[in-house]
Amino acid sequence: MPFSRSSGILLHPTSLPSRFGIGDLGPEAFSFVDFLSAGGQRLWQVLPLGPTGYGDSPYMCFSAMAGNPLLLSLEILRDKSLLDDDDLNALPSYPNTIDYGRVITEKFPLLKKAWRNFRDHGTSDQRMAFEQFCELNAHWLDDFALFMALKEHFHGKPWVKWNLSLVKRKRDAMKKARGKYTALMGFHRFLQFEFHQQISALRSYANQRKVSIIGDLPIYVAHDSAEVWAKPEYFDIDKDTGTLFSVAGVPPDYFSATGQLWGNPIYNWDQLKQDGFEWWIQRFIVLLGYVDAVRIDHFRGFEAYWRVKYGEETAINGEWVSAPGEALFKRLYERFGYLPVIAEDLGVITPEVEQLRDDFNLPGMKILQFAFSTDDENTYLPPNYTENYVVYTGTHDNDTTQGWFQSLTKIEKARVLKYLKSDNPENIHWDLINLACLSVAKMAIVPLQDVLGLPANARMNTPSKKDGNWTWRFESQMMTGELRDKLLALTIKSGRAAS
Repeated sequence: MPFSRSSGILLHPTSLPSRFGIGDLGPEAFSFVDFLSAGGQRLWQVLPLGPTGYGDSPYMCFSAMAGNPLLLSLEILRDKSLLDDDDLNALPSYPNTIDYGRVITEKFPLLKKAWRNFRDHGTSDQRMAFEQFCELNAHWLDDFALFMALKEHFHGKPWVKWNLSLVKRKRDAMKKARGKYTALMGFHRFLQFEFHQQISALRSYANQRKVSIIGDLPIYVAHDSAEVWAKPEYFDIDKDTGTLFSVAGVPPDYFSATGQLWGNPIYNWDQLKQDGFEWWIQRFIVLLGYVDAVRIDHFRGFEAYWRVKYGEETAINGEWVSAPGEALFKRLYERFGYLPVIAEDLGVITPEVEQLRDDFNLPGMKILQFAFSTDDENTYLPPNYTENYVVYTGTHDNDTTQGWFQSLTKIEKARVLKYLKSDNPENIHWDLINLACLSVAKMAIVPLQDVLGLPANARMNTPSKKDGNWTWRFESQMMTGELRDKLLALTIKSGRAAS
């Protein structure tokens, strides 16, 4: 999708309403598309869609290729006769915030039942589609299915704590494991097949209504992931034990005085380059099978990345190391011709990072919550934009706009209100939404929490906070006709509505 003047909403599917404890790819997702379309919105931005691990962060997944089975709609599985009404009705009521542990415990038995029904009673067409999917995606799916089967066998332990023969992927041990866990691998292949089917149906529905889905690609993958286990040569780890030599993060910044120590393994860029960046090409192929465009998280890491020695308690004692971003993106453009990519260019940005972004004509990001901390030269203020940007009121890592404004000092609040020519602090979220939409930036995207004007307790994520993140969900009744009409009017006024 070539980028054009448009607007949209940032909302991860887990935040959708659902009576099953977590938002999913079912009826409420289709209803949200209807709301977007009726409100003139042409973009739905989501967070990474992978299977989350400890901490529930979509930026720390068991795979860089796989989809999150927790997003599977039980209602769609019922409509396919893989579950029945009694299965769904037997589930208890859930709180409106997500309890991941409880959802996993109560949803996975139903997913396994759906698999058994598919395996034993699936139609010939269903079986053929499943087999075709498995064959087309075998390059990542086979390793992932075995990884998840072994993780279940070892009671969730990270792969570095499995039997050493499996850590080293010894041929005999791998052959034995594939034979022993054939059935369980089939279950995990089925989950990925069903994820592909459900998200493809949602994407098709959205596209028919002139809504494009923007996905999110984390630059790094989790240490405890199928890719690091299966392709250790692509990472800065001990090939025999899986032990990390160095980890990723960022130096001290706006979000943290001690930086952020993410803990992900650093890439072995020399090996990736030697192999023609084929792993990265496959990663884009898989993700672009789910979404229409991609926001690359931590884009600056493609020019230079912050490397911290494994074992450091903070990210302060790290170093910048050059990365082959130019060579990678040249290879990607050779392969795809055009890449619908948004560069998350926040943080410590240098002229070299800007040059890499601009050389490939990638839209950057502007955050309005960062715009009022200095003077009129602040690069996040709309008069200082060029067209090739996506402007946000805030991102998933920011407080809600209402929460952000309430956290400011009296002097800071006065500065913001003066700039906005506003005398109504309670309307601050709409003031910023208007500022974003009326800017020259090609795209304007607003977290749903800001469209709804919600306070700080609706925040999606607080960086460096270890728990309590990613749990927010909205309620259906919040999406009123009045809100839809207000969005539509602004979208038309700002020239961002679908033609």
